[in-house]
Amino acid sequence: MLLPWELLILLSLKECLAENARHGPVFTQEPSDSIFPMSSGDKLVFINCGAKGNPPPHYRWNVDGRDIDTDSDLNYSLVEGNLLISNPHFINHGGVYQCIATNAFGTIVSRKARVRFAFLQNFSRKPRNTVLVREGQAVVLLCGPPPHYGEIKYSWVFNGQSSFLQQDARRFISQRTGNLYIAKVEASDAGNYTCAVRNMMTNATVFSSPTPVVVRRDVMGEYEPKIEVHFPDTLHVSKGSSVKLECFALGNPVPSISWRRADGNPLPGKIKINHSTGDLEIPYFRPEDAGVYECVAENSRGRNVARGQLVFQNVEHLHWTQTLKDAYMAIGANLQWECKAAGKPRPTYRWLKNSQPLTAMGRVHVEAGRLTISKITLSDSGMYQCVAENEYGSVYASAELKVVASPPDFTQRPVKTSTVVQRGGESVLECRPNASPKASISWWRGGNLLKDSERQTTMEDGTLHITNISKSDEGRYTCVARNHFGVSSSSGTLVVKEPTRITIPPLSSDATVGQSLVLPCEVSSDSSLNPVFKWFFSGKAIDFSRQEHFEMIGGGFTGDLMVRNIQLRHSGKYVCMVHTEVDTVSAAADLIVRGPPSAPEVPAVADVTDTTVQLSWGSGPDNHSPITVYMVQARTPFSIGWQNVRTVPDSVPGQMMHATVTDLNPWVEYEFRVVAVNSVGVGEPSTPSKQIRTKAAAPKVAPVNVSGGGGARGELVITWEEQQAGEEFGYVVALRPLGSSTWFQTVLASPDASTYIYRNDSTAPLSQFEVTVGVYNSMGEGPFSRVVTVLSAEEEPSEAPQRVWARAVSASEIEVYWDPIPPSSGSEKIIAYERWRPHEEVEENEHCKKKITPTNMRLIILSRCVSLSAHLVAPSQPPAGIEWLLTNSKILLRWEHVKAMENESEVMGYKVVYRQKWHGRTAVLETNKTNVELQIPAGEDYLIEIKALSEGGDGATSGHIRIPKMSSKFQRLCSTRD
Repeated sequence: MLLPWELLILLSLKECLAENARHGPVFTQEPSDSIFPMSSGDKLVFINCGAKGNPPPHYRWNVDGRDIDTDSDLNYSLVEGNLLISNPHFINHGGVYQCIATNAFGTIVSRKARVRFAFLQNFSRKPRNTVLVREGQAVVLLCGPPPHYGEIKYSWVFNGQSSFLQQDARRFISQRTGNLYIAKVEASDAGNYTCAVRNMMTNATVFSSPTPVVVRRDVMGEYEPKIEVHFPDTLHVSKGSSVKLECFALGNPVPSISWRRADGNPLPGKIKINHSTGDLEIPYFRPEDAGVYECVAENSRGRNVARGQLVFQNVEHLHWTQTLKDAYMAIGANLQWECKAAGKPRPTYRWLKNSQPLTAMGRVHVEAGRLTISKITLSDSGMYQCVAENEYGSVYASAELKVVASPPDFTQRPVKTSTVVQRGGESVLECRPNASPKASISWWRGGNLLKDSERQTTMEDGTLHITNISKSDEGRYTCVARNHFGVSSSSGTLVVKEPTRITIPPLSSDATVGQSLVLPCEVSSDSSLNPVFKWFFSGKAIDFSRQEHFEMIGGGFTGDLMVRNIQLRHSGKYVCMVHTEVDTVSAAADLIVRGPPSAPEVPAVADVTDTTVQLSWGSGPDNHSPITVYMVQARTPFSIGWQNVRTVPDSVPGQMMHATVTDLNPWVEYEFRVVAVNSVGVGEPSTPSKQIRTKAAAPKVAPVNVSGGGGARGELVITWEEQQAGEEFGYVVALRPLGSSTWFQTVLASPDASTYIYRNDSTAPLSQFEVTVGVYNSMGEGPFSRVVTVLSAEEEPSEAPQRVWARAVSASEIEVYWDPIPPSSGSEKIIAYERWRPHEEVEENEHCKKKITPTNMRLIILSRCVSLSAHLVAPSQPPAGIEWLLTNSKILLRWEHVKAMENESEVMGYKVVYRQKWHGRTAVLETNKTNVELQIPAGEDYLIEIKALSEGGDGATSGHIRIPKMSSKFQRLCSTRD
């Protein structure tokens, strides 16, 4: 049924949602429970209330359900929304107050606030009766406080003294009644007693008339305790509150007071007990504090017990868990609001409309916190409130209902001006005018009404849905909306484009680490469209500005992806996505990147003997190229870096993950690692194994490089290369003069020995000796080296060079000339000349001055004229960072440059000395680079050492580097790769 036009208020939804929209009142401040002290200086009391609204609300108040007329009652006035009480009276103006705010859209009421006034009236001036009591008897003096409100504290004054009476085990003042209890009267208790009452809020104190106490001479005998002051049998205590229990007994002798729990559990540690008066206080009450408590009064005549139960009361303050929201609804719609509050006890609900109770009738249904109004009308507009309440309080939730009635309007949401779709696709043309009630929708094209068909459907919400679109569907479409209050229309154009297709998609590919490739992506599309290309890798869009490996190339209808310097991490799925105004298409491809194998797992070492161990390991990722062979490497404290070792099988195939390592030296600490090889290259080595020591064995290898010579007169110097194999390792040196049949032997027990000096003053210079050196350890003796001939020391020259003279060549160089010493028939053999300069020289340049002390120089005579300059000592640091790579026909060596110290000669180059491990002649190669390539025969072990060259002589040696021979299978692998 339609409402009359004169009752309709046409509201625009735009106005409702605007920033300065008109709306009903909303409280910004509500009154709360208050206690005001009634002191002599306080003449005004404010009760706060404030609300916002457009138009601004006006206010009124009620107290105890009665409206306050601020015009007729001069004690009340309004200051904005606040209520001002002038000259309040504790009886007339105490009560429950409520603020009411109203504007053109409705009325709301605030929560109820109880207002009280703290006061304290005077005692009656009427004299009090005399109390007659026997000595030893108990007495109770009544206080009888005057009318009051607010927290009160009781005290007593004895005989008008300036200080209050002190409580002790014999005298007790109850803070519940104000009475004074004396457990056993003494003669000194005779006098006047005055009760003092203090209001803790107003700070006012009043005094009663004195109560005279007369103590009789006769003494009362002893008697058992009588508990005169005790707490209730049952007391409900809220969570977190503090509870104080009073207990006092009369008796002769004076009873003692103690506390306990009836269940036998100990008293909580937080409990406070006043041992002089017997009070018990439990702060911050918790569920575990609940139970039966007992007060025990005891003296020599007996005992008495008072019991009371403390019950935990779990009171939860009311609070909203679901509140109301303003509703802006079309006329004829159905309204449903629901509010929920939590609290203990469980709350009940009631509803208000414009401050008046809302009852269920007709279209209005109320069920607890749920309100339903069906087919709303304009008269349903207003302010609604849900009230949740229990015995401890109430909470209010407010919301406004605006019923909107308007003709269709496309101002805010017109039909889209132009909709572009692809041929063969589908289109959704929305028609969503603002209208109240909801408008009926029809679609028109070129003056023709569109009816639902197999391809065209008008949805319930007014949307036109067209499927399988063709070029013939292009054109202008108009949406017409109607309701009871008017008609409106809006139009838009449908444009059909050719669909986009990927003509050259990316293809799944394989690549090797370090290569580059292009993943193509080319499309065909409507010529009027501008396709946008995006590439995704492993589900994430590629940011070309932050990716050095990726670049998109092409333009127009091409968006290829260039991947440069491919790495293993680039394996994955690549998606080319092309977006146009009308559609989005994509194509995907997988890229597999092949690379050298990753590191195998840490090898495990087992079955250790003197020369062999068993190794096993787990394979690492092969990085898409099967592992063809494993190399086993080892290092010792005596080796330079990692070196390949011999294994059984000679070449470990990629499917085998165990091998026997052979040809190890006994009693040496080894670490092992494994390197995997595939068709792409050599992978990263595994983590080294735990260090192991091979078992001891009798030496099997004789010392090498046995030689000697030099020394002082009468000495035979013998040298060899150190060996090491087992405990108690040592050397046996045997020697004899050439032609003699008798060998002289000596034992050197040090494993570090590499030199032995035989001394015999009768030995002629440059005498020839046959020498051999053997080895032994705790397991037995080893072989001796081959016999070599070594010359004893020579003697000094007996003549000096003659006709020595020099000439200057430059500021730092001179040429020295002399005649050589002629050959003689003696044992002297001149091999070199030595030049001494005993004085210090100063070398100066434009930057600094530096003293140098030339060392004695030994010069090999190549001619009668030698160029001589002052040299520093040879470098003391050996080449470091030595790396080598072995192929079937050559060794590639590289090392770090040696930097000379301040007092050392500059490095001019390097000397590389190499030979076969156990025999063969030594070869020397000099270079001024930090790398060298040595051509060597395959299948042999080599020993190599590197020294720095300088004008001061050869620098420190790197020590021996052992290059093991390659297996035949690995030689074939390397040769195919070369």
